[in-house]
Amino acid sequence: MEVKYKIIEITFVSQFRIHSLDEKFISESEQNIDFLIKEFDEEDSGSLFRKYKIQFKGQYIITYEKEIAIVDKEWKTVQCLPQNYQEFELLLLQIFRIHAVQRHMIQFHSSLIDFDGHGLMFLGPSGIGKTTQAELWHTYRDAVIINGDIVFVQETEGNFLGWGTPWHGSSPYCENASVPVDALIILKQAPKNRIRKLEGFEKVSAVSGSIFYPRWLENGMELCLETLNHLLCALPVYELSCRPDEAAVELAEKTVFGGERF
Repeated sequence: MEVKYKIIEITFVSQFRIHSLDEKFISESEQNIDFLIKEFDEEDSGSLFRKYKIQFKGQYIITYEKEIAIVDKEWKTVQCLPQNYQEFELLLLQIFRIHAVQRHMIQFHSSLIDFDGHGLMFLGPSGIGKTTQAELWHTYRDAVIINGDIVFVQETEGNFLGWGTPWHGSSPYCENASVPVDALIILKQAPKNRIRKLEGFEKVSAVSGSIFYPRWLENGMELCLETLNHLLCALPVYELSCRPDEAAVELAEKTVFGGERF
C-alpha cells in the first residue's frame, strides 16, 4: 500500500508506512511527487549490499548507520532496506534536504513559535533552552510552538516562512504549519536578562553555526549560503542572554515588536 506524505511544499510517496512520520504529514493531495521511496530490490542490487559509496548504472549507494539506500542522480527515486526506523528517519531527512535546498529552504537547529501570526526562532546549541523559551512564550503569550528542534526556513517572494517538519529531535513539539519569520534570537544563559541586536560578521557567525549544510550535494553549500545571505539581509538577529522566566519573554517582545500586541 502506497502512502503519500507532504512536508512543506515537497510531496513524496512511499511503498511502505513510515512509522516515524506523524499522521499530520500524510497527504491526500494529487500534486506531483518529488521523490519516491521503494523497497530495496535484492535481485537488482546483486552484491551491492557490501559496497558503500560507489556509483553504478547512474545511481549511488548512500548509508546511514545500518541503513542502506540506492538513489538516482536526480535524487528522485530511493530504494531502501529499512532496518531501524529511527535511523531510517534520519536517512530520509538527508534525502529531504536535497530537495529542500534546491527550493530555497535551509534547515536550522532551532525552535519556532507562532506569536499572533508572527514567527520567532530561538537558536543555540543543544541544552541552551530553545524549547524552554518557546514554552515560556506559550505559557505567558499563548504562542503556538510549531517545532522545538528542527525548522526549515523557505525564501519566498515576499518573506521568509518558517516551517514545521516531522523531525523534532528530543522536543515533543511538531506541527505541520508555517509562519512568516520576524526575527532570529540567539540564546545564551545568564543570571540577568539582557538583549542586543547583532550586526555584520557577528550576526553571520552567530547564525551560521545553527544551519545544516548539505555538503554531499555538488552545489548544496552554494545554494544554502545564497539563501542564508538573503535571510540575514532581510531579518534582524538578536542575542538574548536570559533566565527562564517571564521577564525574558517581556524583554524580547518589547525589543522585537515594540511591546504592542497585534
